[in-house]
Amino acid sequence: MDIVHLDDDLIVINKPPGLLSVPGRGPDKQDCAIHRIQARYPEALIVHRLDMATSGLLLLARGPAMQRALSLDFAERRVHKRYLALVQGQLPGSEDWAEVNLPLLTDWPNRPRQKIDFETGKPSLTRYRVLAREAQRTRVELEPVTGRTHQLRVHMLALGHPIVGDALYASDAAEQDLAPRLLLHASVLNLPQRRLRIECPPEF
Repeated sequence: MDIVHLDDDLIVINKPPGLLSVPGRGPDKQDCAIHRIQARYPEALIVHRLDMATSGLLLLARGPAMQRALSLDFAERRVHKRYLALVQGQLPGSEDWAEVNLPLLTDWPNRPRQKIDFETGKPSLTRYRVLAREAQRTRVELEPVTGRTHQLRVHMLALGHPIVGDALYASDAAEQDLAPRLLLHASVLNLPQRRLRIECPPEF
């Protein structure tokens, strides 16, 4: 594992794409970030998760007391995360921050997919800004104010600019073939309460 920060209280790793944060169901889904870290630091405990397809900064606590403290920081939105992504097409906007405020709900017949639901969906807010435009793609910085499952992926899809390589939400096989992986990376982890800010650029 690529450990980017280590101290007496916490561990931050750069999780590769395609690796689960925590074990899934079944013997074939036991290889995951927390198990790999616990092999060296058995006291490590998960604090939050990244989608299997997403790469980037993942925070782990060293011991249950720190896990409770960091979990409270997340619950009270004292932890700030930012992501970098490449989305399809020319996303309108500028370097000024814009918002997507669309409620999300699990699409149970098609889970783990999520969907926008204005009646029973949970409030979900994403801030985003355009960093650069390429021929058929736009590089964006994303800040999830809330932390719903697949929030960034569904919100970008709702704007008509799905994240490149998103096989789960791609509309056809051609979209799936645009990249060998989901081009979404957790690039910044800011913990003001701990006076810690970590940056990790993506490989794309």
